[in-house]
Amino acid sequence: MTSRMLLSALFPLALTACGKSENNADDMTGMDMPKVAGKAADKDAVVLSAQQITDAGIELALPNVGGIAGAIELPGVVQGDPQGVQVVSATIGGRLVSLTRNLGQTVRQGDPLAIIESREAASLKAEVEAARARADLGQSNLRREQRLFAERVSPEQDLVAARTAATEAGIALRLAEQQLGATGGGGGAMNRIAMRSPISGQIIARPALLGQTVDTNAELYRVANLRRVTVQVSLSPADAGRVRPGMRVEVSAAGRRQDGRVTFVSPVLDDNTRLVLLIATLNNTGGLWRVGEPVTAAIMLPATGDRSVTVPSTAVQSVEKTTVVFVRTRSGFRAVPVTTGRRNGDQVTITSGLNGAERVATTNSFTLKAELGKGGEMDMG
Repeated sequence: MTSRMLLSALFPLALTACGKSENNADDMTGMDMPKVAGKAADKDAVVLSAQQITDAGIELALPNVGGIAGAIELPGVVQGDPQGVQVVSATIGGRLVSLTRNLGQTVRQGDPLAIIESREAASLKAEVEAARARADLGQSNLRREQRLFAERVSPEQDLVAARTAATEAGIALRLAEQQLGATGGGGGAMNRIAMRSPISGQIIARPALLGQTVDTNAELYRVANLRRVTVQVSLSPADAGRVRPGMRVEVSAAGRRQDGRVTFVSPVLDDNTRLVLLIATLNNTGGLWRVGEPVTAAIMLPATGDRSVTVPSTAVQSVEKTTVVFVRTRSGFRAVPVTTGRRNGDQVTITSGLNGAERVATTNSFTLKAELGKGGEMDMG
């Protein structure tokens, strides 16, 4: 077949292929195409990273399972989390030559808060330097004896003695360093020791004064991490028998209200009051509560046999005439349609849509509602 005949045969096929390509393109205009990577393919989903959730101030909580039979309402006092309040005390006696933080300032774990000038500090640091010198000398002698023994100049007993001396010098150095480390170490000059913060938090007390001479164990600062606080309540033995750890506690004071959880119910009575101590824990990331503040704590007693699911009213949103709750997923949140029942204070009963095991958005859930209209991906820029 000549080249001209071959071109004549292929030309109609090319026209047919072009026609099919154009028709296919027209047919696909009405199809739902997948969204660009990074966008939410589900119209009910909001794509958010963990950092974006934190930056948006969205808080999560598990729904309450079980109806409320009643509440025990009692006065309480806000206290710092026992694990979140630490005292910075003087590890050696001496004179305070520097105090680096004032009340209210934030600190990080390991930050130097005070410097003490002391003869004891000078002795400890000198002992470390002397022990280090002895350790270096022991290692030098050991290397020399190893070389002499290898050359058959020195007997084995000299090598053993050198190895023993080097080991003992190393042990003495580690002991001296640990003794210095127990005081805090650092401080710059030979006779100075730095007192460091044991935790990250905020300075809530500073009884020390610059230039003051302090004894060992004298309190210099008090540091508190108040991201979590506790509420202490005293219960009668009869009421304490109806309360269990994990129950919801509604804490209120001066126009503020927040839910917490019972974390401890004392198994013994107070010797003086003959009452039972109850401790509830609150999330205080926003600094809503102050230590020592009087509050009212309502302990919610669940109804026997009731498995109804309730969520805070702030978790319930309306999207296109549908009532939804935003449930946490691996990639963000999903708007789950729910049916609501009665309200009890700031709690809403969910009659269908949730089983109680989901983590739902409570605080600032309205921002997720707004994001659904933007394609489901939050722009934090």
